Amino acid sequence: MSPHLRSALACLLVFSTALVPGLAQNPGAGKVVPKLEPIAETRLIMEGLAHPNFRGIERNLSKMALDDSGWTFARGQALLIAETANLLMLRPPKAQGQPVWFEHAMDLRSQATQLAQQLAKKNVERGKAGLHNLAKSCNRCHQSFRVPIEIVPFQPAEPPLRKV
Repeated sequence: MSPHLRSALACLLVFSTALVPGLAQNPGAGKVVPKLEPIAETRLIMEGLAHPNFRGIERNLSKMALDDSGWTFARGQALLIAETANLLMLRPPKAQGQPVWFEHAMDLRSQATQLAQQLAKKNVERGKAGLHNLAKSCNRCHQSFRVPIEIVPFQPAEPPLRKV
């Protein structure tokens, strides 16, 4: 048997032993599809993710000079707010108002994503304008669902003001 034929047969043997076990398996049988389910209450999501990241962006944009790591961090915070909107879409109201809920959550995600894009360009004024737009998005949702909190950027109010 020639060395070339021997090499070809060896390759064929290795290939067939690697391929045959794979053919015997059902590719769809082991596929796990996770069930998306909310864990935390909406209020905790807002107080733990949205509000601290909003205030963090605000602090960064209030600085006189922002270095590269500050811009990157602020952009990351805006993206975390956008991801928070995705989490909000997992927990719409049970009774009614789901279309409005989804509309506001998608607007929050869009505004936060646009803010992240502005922060990536390292423009303070556009970043501040984007943060104001994000606050307006928050407040529209709060008004629709009678949440007594108004988000006001660049004002020394900690925690957010609860309307009575």
